[in-house]
Amino acid sequence: MVLRYLFKQLLLPPGGLLLLVLLAWWLRRRAPRVALTCLVLGLGGLWISSMPLAVEWLAKAVEREPALAQSQWAGLANQADAIVVLGAGRERDDPAWGGDQASQMAVERVRYAARLAKASGLPVLISGGSPYGEPISEAALMAETMTQDFGVPVRWQEGQSRTTWENAQLSATLLHSAGIQRVVLVTHAAHMSRSRWCFEQAGFQVVAAPMGFMSVPNLRPLGGWLPESKSVWQTGMLLNEVAGQVAYPLFYR
Repeated sequence: MVLRYLFKQLLLPPGGLLLLVLLAWWLRRRAPRVALTCLVLGLGGLWISSMPLAVEWLAKAVEREPALAQSQWAGLANQADAIVVLGAGRERDDPAWGGDQASQMAVERVRYAARLAKASGLPVLISGGSPYGEPISEAALMAETMTQDFGVPVRWQEGQSRTTWENAQLSATLLHSAGIQRVVLVTHAAHMSRSRWCFEQAGFQVVAAPMGFMSVPNLRPLGGWLPESKSVWQTGMLLNEVAGQVAYPLFYR
């Protein structure tokens, strides 16, 4: 997992683009034209990846599953047998809480899943392990948030998975043994296509419940052409999903 992390950080923005700038500096005397090309690509890529408008456009290509209408929430009990919420990282050793906490993205997923659970009455499974060997799983952190902050019980916790593929496979072990074949899947909109594919490969019928859309109009001054630090992170996350959608069918079956 550490090598996977390093590989991603060196390829996705801003890491890969900064490497191009460093390469340009290293080649400035040996190959000036190549250095200039690397510099233009690196700086241009940094600018584009930091624009809210670029995030909006890229998200429109990645976020292919539509949102559930609120009028559909109560009827989910007729379409599925359980709600599955996927993990999304953690915030480490927050002194205000006395330890690790679910990340902002994870809390967003839990909040949406709690609304669906209250409207439909469906039981909840949370899936998320400890990719870097932490003593408490993401599932446990998210379950605490869902129970204590949103008042929704969590029937199952899957705390061993490290990837989206493992989310699906290990959740299937828990849910199929309980006779559950149909699930409402909750994750961010950009992550939904890959997640849905994984859960369908694990034998589930999936009702997609995406949230956290980035493809909505950015409503920034000047149309979103000015750089923002948040957009760099969002661009990297979207490009990670593009890579995942291509790679998963090649490596997992």
